[in-house]
Amino acid sequence: MIKDLWQALRPPQWIKNVVVFAAVIFARQYHDVDKLLYTVIAFGCFCLISSTVYLVNDIVDRERDRSHPTKKNRPIAAGRISVGLASGIAALLAVAGFGISVLFFDWYFVATLGGYVVLNLLYSSVLKNVVILDVMAIAAGFVLRAAAGAFAVDVPISSWLLICTTLLALFLGFGKRRHELTILGEKANEYRGILTEYSPYFLDQMIGVVTASTVVAYCFYTLSPEVQANLGTDKLVLTVPFVLYGIFRYLYLIHQCNVGGDPTHVMLTDRPLLLNVLLWLACVVIILGVK
Repeated sequence: MIKDLWQALRPPQWIKNVVVFAAVIFARQYHDVDKLLYTVIAFGCFCLISSTVYLVNDIVDRERDRSHPTKKNRPIAAGRISVGLASGIAALLAVAGFGISVLFFDWYFVATLGGYVVLNLLYSSVLKNVVILDVMAIAAGFVLRAAAGAFAVDVPISSWLLICTTLLALFLGFGKRRHELTILGEKANEYRGILTEYSPYFLDQMIGVVTASTVVAYCFYTLSPEVQANLGTDKLVLTVPFVLYGIFRYLYLIHQCNVGGDPTHVMLTDRPLLLNVLLWLACVVIILGVK
């Protein structure tokens, strides 16, 4: 039972919440122990709330998940956890997440956390059935995480951070839709009706647009005189090759290896991609840390 409950919380998906660290890193505040601690607490709040959302989604989608080749094994869909127990755990996690946020942060952070919940409820009930908006809603969740990270440490929200986060999330979201469409084939409509509105060709076009936009936006960010003045360095452009490789590697995995349905799983299991992300992060920290 404990193992099933832990699985239902989807702890591997918590890696998505590391986006809250972006603000403290790019604001060069990671040397401040207090602000770093607040960011860790913010990360914990999002982990609690995101697990709440996952439980609610699994409760709502349990019948549909039973027709999916892999999601049918989820504890709630498989019947290993009752709807009543899952609902109770979700309520406890929500109270804990918002309770901690009220205790440590101002209302900006709490409101952003609440917005994240509302967005996901809207996604589960309405937006996941609206073509293109379904992926944009997923991307908005990452933007809210990034904004919450800035509120947690009281630093200005960079428009570049929001733009790059949005574009990267759209890239991953459209890649996920393509993978779902590929593996489900003729049964796509049984699991997710909105997939009938997509086609591999259309998704490839969307991925192509977002891929180029992501690279260009990140390049402009590193080369922007305003950004260079704020960060105190013009060397951030040296991290562009890592971004290029990461995107190209992910495209390779989508098209040649037929993966991408779970970006988190891909990130954690594909060693070249994981190493690339770690090297990019290390370079960013080193470059921004040089006075």
